[in-house]
This record gives sequence, C-alpha cells and structure tokens, in this order.
Amino acid sequence: MLSEKMTSALNVQLNKEFYSSYLYLGMSTWCAHTGYNGGASWFMIQYEEERIHALKVYQYMISQGSKINLLPIDHPQMKYSSLLACFEESLKHERLMTSAFNELCDLAIQKKDHTSYAFFQWFLQEQIEEEASVSDIIAKLKLVGDGNGIFMIDTQLGQRQLNIQGTTNADKAM
Repeated sequence: MLSEKMTSALNVQLNKEFYSSYLYLGMSTWCAHTGYNGGASWFMIQYEEERIHALKVYQYMISQGSKINLLPIDHPQMKYSSLLACFEESLKHERLMTSAFNELCDLAIQKKDHTSYAFFQWFLQEQIEEEASVSDIIAKLKLVGDGNGIFMIDTQLGQRQLNIQGTTNADKAM
C-alpha cells in the first residue's frame, strides 16, 4: 500500500504522463500541417509511447491499491517556428519529466518505499534514452540548418517504429 503522499504524487505524475502524450499529439499535428510527414510520424509514435507510460503508472497504482484521481489535462502548445524548435521543445519537456521522476525517487527514499523506488528506475532509464534520442535529432537538424537536408532527416524520422513494450527503435531510425 502506497502512502497518501506517494499516491498524491503519482496522481500528479499520471497527469504529467497524459499531458506528455497530448503534447506529442500536438507536435505531430503541427508537423502534419507543415508538411513534415516524417516528423508527424515520429511524434505520433512518441504520443503512443507516452500514453503507454501513463498506463504503466496507472497499472502500478491499481496494483498497489491506490485511488486514482484523474486531473484535467492542460492544452499543449501547437505552434512552432520550425522542426528544430519543435524538437527543442520536446527536449525541454523530456528534461522536465526526468526531473519529475527524480523527485519521485527522492520521495520514495524519504518514505522508505523501496517498491516505488524500484518502479521509477525503469522510467529514469527510459528518460536517458529519450533525452539522448531527441538531442541527436536536434544536433542533426542544426547541422543541416534550413537546407535540403531537412528533407532527408524528415524521411529518417518517419522510419521510427513503436514496439509493444513502449520503447522504440528511434536510435536505429536516426
């Protein structure tokens, strides 16, 4: 059984995970409307991955007998100045999510909640991969600037695939 404080924190995290999913759906929409079909596909997979992460938190809470409190999901930004700006916003968001999981680990340590601490380790490992993948894409977009290389990168982004565990082969696509 999770403490009241951990249950509350996990409800907030559940909301953050659903917001992440919603944010990436918005980014996919922007890319689709702007003609970046590969980017739209990449962010749609990111949307699915974040949705899976939210359900992972949800299932953990259910398994621990915690009360789920579904909070309102904020409206995400849906306008970007470029594909690079879109990915830079993604990296900024992923860093916020890493920070959120670090705070959950701190709470788990404080509460001596070893089960939750172990559960959060999967997410922290995932965050390392997320930040590295997005950072790599940003580096490539900066390398090509506004030139024709964006077309090649957009094509590569479209090769990303989602696997059933909620992790991707994003690094292989780039």
